[in-house]
Amino acid sequence: MKKLKLSLMLLALVMIAVLSACGNSGDTAGEDSSDERWEAIQDAGELIVGTSGTLIAASYYDENDELTGYDVEVMREIAERLDLEVSFEIMGIDSMLPAIQSGRIDVAANDIEPTDSRKEEFNFSEPYKYSYSTMAVRESDNSGIESLEDLEGKKAGGGATTIYSQIAEHFGAEVVTYGNAPNEAYLSDVSNARTDVVINDYYLTKFGVAAFPDFDLHLHPTLKFHPTEQAVVIPKGADKLTEEINRVLSEMREDGTLSKLAIQFYEEDASEKPEGDIEEIEGLDL
Repeated sequence: MKKLKLSLMLLALVMIAVLSACGNSGDTAGEDSSDERWEAIQDAGELIVGTSGTLIAASYYDENDELTGYDVEVMREIAERLDLEVSFEIMGIDSMLPAIQSGRIDVAANDIEPTDSRKEEFNFSEPYKYSYSTMAVRESDNSGIESLEDLEGKKAGGGATTIYSQIAEHFGAEVVTYGNAPNEAYLSDVSNARTDVVINDYYLTKFGVAAFPDFDLHLHPTLKFHPTEQAVVIPKGADKLTEEINRVLSEMREDGTLSKLAIQFYEEDASEKPEGDIEEIEGLDL
């Protein structure tokens, strides 16, 4: 009987040891998983960033055909402070998130909002930009839009997977998609009445409209809605990479670099939350 009890005790100890080892192994695997992308980036010495190159003030080509903009320069500064080179992959917004999941790019920076549904599939940095949504409409008649409800039956130019297209559809507009087209394509169609409206970020819309003074176009004079935050999109589970990017963004906020870059490209400090009344939209499933 004593031998049997001793055998059972030894068996229990073995089982505890096995379970403990499995638990430790699982924890280690989790840590490896969250560090894997960061370690790969460090080994390569390069951060690969997805961006569109078509968003005036955020990600665009200047008169010297050089890629620049607030998002682009924020990512250049982040990479420099992480002792990394940076390269940019130019692609449409609809391709960026799948490119992160496939490993084609490391992160994306293209005025992207971290919605609840996106947070289920990706990590996000702390916000580097705050804004809200507005519309580009025809200056002659506001495209017949005086309220969000007036979007019903209108044609809205936009990307298939953007928040702005979801807002348009929420209010009954038909979304006309363009792929990775430049601002001119979207805005000229509104001016020519091929479409009626482009819903987009306030800062991007302001500069987009200003770039084409000959168009019948302006920023809607009264509609401000859907306050937003923009952040770097990071692979799900890449927690160390997220931590490192957040550390640098915090430094950039504290030393004034974010404000300086925001004012350089937007003429306003888009790194701080905007003031004034901004309408929240109820019922959006973002």
